[in-house]
Amino acid sequence: MRSINMIVVHCSATRADCALTTEDLETIHRRRGFRGIGYHYYIRRDGTVVNTRALELVGAHAKGHNAHSIGICYEGGLDVQGCPADTRTPEQCSALRLLVHQLLKRFRNNVRICGHRDLSPDRNGDGVVEPEEWVKECPCFEVSKAL
Repeated sequence: MRSINMIVVHCSATRADCALTTEDLETIHRRRGFRGIGYHYYIRRDGTVVNTRALELVGAHAKGHNAHSIGICYEGGLDVQGCPADTRTPEQCSALRLLVHQLLKRFRNNVRICGHRDLSPDRNGDGVVEPEEWVKECPCFEVSKAL
């Protein structure tokens, strides 16, 4: 098994009024040149957690951080106008908390839990990645406060 030191939470950047099935996600990632879905888990709006990549396999979800991380993506992240927003359903919130809790029990070492946006470069060098430094807003909520 790989050494895991990070869990990275993502959104699928799907509008709140649209669905993105696991098959759709697979197609999108294959078109980007991946060998299937780059995330290890995908959480649908109804709270269903789909294991989309074996944990033993390196993900394709956070460039420069994939070797020792687990990627979790939730369906959503955009409001009906297509703007970044926390669109998680109560079922997704519960499923995400439970999944992260289970992963932390399995990988007992010091595992950092963060959002994809938190891996943006610290452009001003102050040791903190602030909103104005985010490359993208994914996952559209503050992971450190939600989990």
